Amino acid sequence: RGAPFGPDDGTINPCAIVGSLPFAPDIVLSALNHLCVGYPEIARRGTLPSGFNLSFQRKGSAGWMPDMESGLDQGIVVTMIENHRSGLIWRLMRRSPHVAVGLRRAGFAGGWLS
Repeated sequence: RGAPFGPDDGTINPCAIVGSLPFAPDIVLSALNHLCVGYPEIARRGTLPSGFNLSFQRKGSAGWMPDMESGLDQGIVVTMIENHRSGLIWRLMRRSPHVAVGLRRAGFAGGWLS
C-alpha cells in the first residue's frame, strides 16, 4: 500500500502472498504459516483478509484488518492453491488460443508459446 508513489504504511496483503505460491512455494508457505500462527485472526472465517497491518492497533486486536473480504482476493487464493497443487490453471491457460495470441501480441515468445 502506498507504493510506488506514497509512503509504505506496512500493510500486508496475505492474498497477494498466496498469489506467489506457484513461483516460490517454500517462501510462501513459510510466510503464511508465520502469519496464521502468530496472528490467528488473519484466517478468520476460513478466508484471508485483503490487508493486515500491525502498526494500526484496534482495541483487543493485534492489528488492523478490513471488516470484509474481497472476492477478487479470494479468487487469487483459490486459483493459485489449485495451480500449485495440480498445475490445472496453467494447463488450461496454455490450451487457450486467446491467451497465446494475447501473449504473442504483447511480445512474449519461446517456452510453451513456441
